[in-house]
Amino acid sequence: MICAMSIGILLCIASCNKNSQDKEKEKFDSILIKKSTDLQLGGEYEALIELNIEYLKKAAKMGYKEGIALCYLNMAEVNISAGNYEKALLFFNKAESDLKNSENGFHKAAFYDDYSQYYSHLKLHDKAIACNSKAFLYLKEAKDSDLKRKLLPRLYINKGINYVFRGWYGTSLKCFLKGNALENSAYSNCMVAQYYLFRHQPDSAEVYIKRADEKMLSQKTSDAESLWVYYTMGYYYNEVNNNEQAEKALKKALEINIKTRRTYSSHIQNVYKSLAELYKKKNDGGKAYYYLRKYMEEEGRLDVARLNTMNKATENFISEIKPESDWHRSDLPLAIALSITALTISGIYVQKTIKTQRLKKRVLKEETEELKSHVRAKMLKEVTELAQKNDSSFLMKFKELYPDFISTLLKINPDLENSELTFCAMLKLHFSSKEIADYTFVQHRSVQQKKYRIRKRLNISGEEDIYDFFDKISS
Repeated sequence: MICAMSIGILLCIASCNKNSQDKEKEKFDSILIKKSTDLQLGGEYEALIELNIEYLKKAAKMGYKEGIALCYLNMAEVNISAGNYEKALLFFNKAESDLKNSENGFHKAAFYDDYSQYYSHLKLHDKAIACNSKAFLYLKEAKDSDLKRKLLPRLYINKGINYVFRGWYGTSLKCFLKGNALENSAYSNCMVAQYYLFRHQPDSAEVYIKRADEKMLSQKTSDAESLWVYYTMGYYYNEVNNNEQAEKALKKALEINIKTRRTYSSHIQNVYKSLAELYKKKNDGGKAYYYLRKYMEEEGRLDVARLNTMNKATENFISEIKPESDWHRSDLPLAIALSITALTISGIYVQKTIKTQRLKKRVLKEETEELKSHVRAKMLKEVTELAQKNDSSFLMKFKELYPDFISTLLKINPDLENSELTFCAMLKLHFSSKEIADYTFVQHRSVQQKKYRIRKRLNISGEEDIYDFFDKISS
């Protein structure tokens, strides 16, 4: 009898301890996600890094692998938003390793949701959809919580976005409507409106534009999401030819961009395009060009500053997690003893594991190279399209793709002008004389004269093909 009572008391104590640990972990997740999201939306990279280093160490002391993975996912997210896809992949791999044996459905769902958005940024929509489906499966298994309820509508909305790009419009709309029914925020209403505008149905979009505006005023809406709402409103008013309201909404988006541009400057590109279209419709070509050029040049400068800040902050994070083993220095003797025992008992298994890991690393390396190639191809396509549009940001983006090309030319001739550098960049991209003439609105004869002048300026011999010359210049 006494023995049975003792066992009962021990089980009760163990149950209470487990409940206490579960609550501590839930609190850890909620606070970390909330703080990280707020800092990311505000573009506060340094503070975000410090926060996740702090929580990474806290999770390690708790023995909370899912918490460690969550820190890595936060780092992956912010690197995706900044276009640092390779570093994002590094953090995804670390998160995946920590979640390998996890039975926590929410954390695995969060992992696949972020991975889905990663592929969506790379325009690999089939892979994005596959990851999104896995996120749904794991979230279904997760126990009910506020975090689960917040993630579910975003999974529907993200699925809707990828289905649009695959051309599955009916299913896409169902996903947007389901996500909006669950969340009913300024952002979710805005995404339904975006769908209808994309499908050229402004009357249907109007209903959700009004709801988004109401929610933005009645709910706490982040600056980044407010920017998206104002852009969508401008897009809508452009479609229905209400130029006054379109201009008002788009300028409001530009005002908000001052606060959010460090993190979400890619969103503002859509605002620039809408402003250009607006002033073009108003037959104010000068003003359209002024706005486009002014903000594109400013954005280029900010993109560089933003990327430099993100790279520096991420390197700080990586340097902090390298001595991760030091966090458990007091546990080292026990860890060594356990390791020796494990190796003695399962030496053959360890050898097999090593071989498997080597194979995994090789496969991972191949996948990484494939992704690098895809990212570069995406950049090349973007640069080519800017050249074809005679866009003022072409040379700036070209420098990102070929960082050493311009400096090499300037070493040959420091007096080269910007227009000449732009011309050389087009030759580097193998545009024909006719194409250059068409894109820059000049006569074919003028292009030939420019080629002759460039030969003299760069000391290119008459026997050497000018395209071969530029091909030899390192990127």
